[in-house]
Amino acid sequence: MVMEIDSPKNVHRKQCNYEISDEQYKIQKETYKGQQYSHIYFARLHLMRTILHSLVSNWKPHLPVSTVLGLEEGKECVIVGTVYKHMKLKPTILDEYSKERSAIPLVKPHNFMHPDDHLVLEDESGRVKLSGDVLLPSVYVTGIVLALHGKETSVGDFLVLDILEADLPPQIERPLISSEDKYVIFVSGLSIGSSISNPLQFQLLVDHITGHLGDEKEQGIAAQIVHVVICGNSVEIPRGILNGQHLSAKDQTKLTEPLKELDIQLNQLAAGLPVDIMPGSSDPANFSLPQQPLHRCLFPGSSAYNTFRSCTNPHCFELDNLRFLGTSGQNVDNLEKYSEAKDKLEFMERTLRWRHLAPTAPNTLGCYPFTDRDPFLIESCPHVYFIGNQDKFDTRLIKGAEGQMVRLIAIPRFCETGIAVMLNLRNLECHTLSFGTEFS
Repeated sequence: MVMEIDSPKNVHRKQCNYEISDEQYKIQKETYKGQQYSHIYFARLHLMRTILHSLVSNWKPHLPVSTVLGLEEGKECVIVGTVYKHMKLKPTILDEYSKERSAIPLVKPHNFMHPDDHLVLEDESGRVKLSGDVLLPSVYVTGIVLALHGKETSVGDFLVLDILEADLPPQIERPLISSEDKYVIFVSGLSIGSSISNPLQFQLLVDHITGHLGDEKEQGIAAQIVHVVICGNSVEIPRGILNGQHLSAKDQTKLTEPLKELDIQLNQLAAGLPVDIMPGSSDPANFSLPQQPLHRCLFPGSSAYNTFRSCTNPHCFELDNLRFLGTSGQNVDNLEKYSEAKDKLEFMERTLRWRHLAPTAPNTLGCYPFTDRDPFLIESCPHVYFIGNQDKFDTRLIKGAEGQMVRLIAIPRFCETGIAVMLNLRNLECHTLSFGTEFS
């Protein structure tokens, strides 16, 4: 692709190989008739138990592996099962009902943790309460599968002495480091249509990427951008006017205006380079995970280009044999409500080490009732793992026991920060692009 710019020589945009791997997140023949959420937990336990059993032989080769029903008092063993977290403050549908009935509104806490929370381990044979100081309820959530070393106590609890997580899954070998820089741009939370959205800010980003901004040096850098990923919450549609009644022409315009504006901007991007757009919680897509691609009819201009791809959330793809995995942020935002960590990256690292992208689905995070599989299991370790719609930019490189290396990236909301994130495919180094429209 040639970038049309006002300089004597044309600058050619670099290119890279792209392969999409979203099949597992696509829902074929959607149906809710007679489907139970228990199927997902069974599928998850079945697959994770196989992985953990293979690791236990190295971890505690001298100990027998028992079921919950087969526990004997005082006898040390290993049990494998799904964690359930009893939470005093966890909201229930009965609370919702009592709120409507009571005059005093109940305060909505940001986090539902309580000192009295405790964990239970469950397998097909039964469940047992977990005790001891090794397993911290503040770290773990309902839905993860663990192997635990311990023994049954006289009161019938299982005293945990050691914990085994599945840890990072196997990773495809990183390609040989090339000598040339190629960049991927991540942006999230454009929120076009909201009161705080600044159209000029996004236009500056588009102009920078397409090479219409800056001098020859700037345009040379822009030519090294090979891909753009938009990670959810691109539009904010005024929900107040959706009251089930027939919409007036004026209200219809209010609904469609943000999407039209987004399409115009994406049109400019897709004319110059490949663009992936993922749905988020505020976008016109299904609410539950995995969110299905935004319909192409919403983007009449952009979808004419074969460089424009409407993708699922979560989204998995490869660029020049580097594997990318990411979400629009709902999985980590939900973990933050039901457990504690020092930052968002720690939550991200936990999901990788648990080998599960959304452990709290379907318990507290909306999710489609799959009957034969759990699509959120992470079977291949990504090289880059990103989440959108966070309060601030953050990044870290983590390593696994078998030499896996993963770049974690938390992408901030663009409408609030004016920040997009730029990743170099050559060395996985990461920095921000900041766009301001105010003169100091």
